[in-house]
Amino acid sequence: MPIAENFPEGLKPTGKISLSDGNYHIMWGPGKTANTDGSKPEALTDQDVVAAYKARGEEQVPLGVSGTMVAVDWDSCIADGACIEACPVQVFQWYRTEKDIPAKDVVGQTFDGTGSDVKDERKDSTDKADPIREHDCIWCMACVSVCPPQAIKVDQANVEAHQRAAETL
Repeated sequence: MPIAENFPEGLKPTGKISLSDGNYHIMWGPGKTANTDGSKPEALTDQDVVAAYKARGEEQVPLGVSGTMVAVDWDSCIADGACIEACPVQVFQWYRTEKDIPAKDVVGQTFDGTGSDVKDERKDSTDKADPIREHDCIWCMACVSVCPPQAIKVDQANVEAHQRAAETL
C-alpha cells in the first residue's frame, strides 16, 4: 500500500540511521500492523518474508518508514530489490549485507555504505532496501515506479520535515 500522501504527518522520528560520512536519514514510526483499508501490510503477509523471519527465529514487528525525502515503508517492503536495480545513483543498499542485524535494531546504527546495491545479493527476505544515500537522490522516481507494493515515496519537499525532525533527535 502506498505511503500516505501527507507523509510524514502523523508519524514521529524514532531515530537516525547514519552513514559514516556524516550524512544520515530518519526512521519514522510507529510502524503499522494494518493499512488504512484494514488489510495487513505486505511484509506481514508475503510468504517469503514470513518464512525468512521464521527461519531466522526473529519476530516480525512493526518497523516504520526509513528515510524522509526518499521514504521506504519497511512494513510494506517485501525485499524484492526492484528499487535497488532501478536506481541510477545507488541511493539504496540492502542493510543486512553490511550489518546482519534485525531491522528493529538499525536505529542508532552507523553504516559505511558498503552493503550491496545489487538486486539479487540480499541476505534473505528479512532484508530491507535502505535509502542509505538519500542525500544522493536525483529525483528520477525510477524506484517509485517499479516498487510492487508501492512502499516508496520520493518527495523533495520533505527536506523541511527532515530538518525539523533532526532538531528533535
